[in-house]
Amino acid sequence: MNEHTVKSYEEELALLDKKIAQMGGLAEQLLGKSLDALERRDPKLAEEVVTADRMIDNLEREIEEQVISMVARRQPMADDLRHIMGALRITTDLERIGDLAKNIAKRSLAIADESHPKPLMSGIRHMVELALHQLKEVLDAYAERDADKALAVWRNDAQIDAMYNSLFRELLTYMMEDPRNITFCIHLMFCAKNIERMGDHATNIAETVHYIIEGRPPADQRPKGDTTTIALAGRG
Repeated sequence: MNEHTVKSYEEELALLDKKIAQMGGLAEQLLGKSLDALERRDPKLAEEVVTADRMIDNLEREIEEQVISMVARRQPMADDLRHIMGALRITTDLERIGDLAKNIAKRSLAIADESHPKPLMSGIRHMVELALHQLKEVLDAYAERDADKALAVWRNDAQIDAMYNSLFRELLTYMMEDPRNITFCIHLMFCAKNIERMGDHATNIAETVHYIIEGRPPADQRPKGDTTTIALAGRG
């Protein structure tokens, strides 16, 4: 390839990374806003999250189209091929994180008139804070091409699982103590599960980043700590 072609190719790869960063930033914003909507019982904020999710969907389509075009025109190999196909995999996980944030916002609409024990919301907030940290770190790992940082995110997924297990048991206790808590607690249980799934998607991205850099997935078995009844039933 001549110098102009190489520069154009590099610009396309840089644009791909820019779109991934933009998509990741939107996913972080939606998760934070969905928690605020849940805590404040704010229908307007919840609707904003639902509407903003379309921006993530649009970016996913743009990235898919760019990847298809680049593969067809550039016929990438080796590192470049891993970069391009890895970016495509990451967009899928980011799109799912956006959907899960939207689901939390919709739950906040469903329980807008329900009273709730504050300790339960504290548990949800701690899960969101950890999920946001994981997402930020893995996006940084992608931007910096830092395999060690990606592995740290990969290993830390069990922390979100542990929080989920603890909150799951706490929600069951509240439901057994007072049947009036059942509706609210069920909705929170689904919110907590959505956050736990976000942690899984951050872990997926970490594996992809490691693959882009090293050419292979992490050597160890993925750490997992979700031991709730729902999780066990889902593995049957």
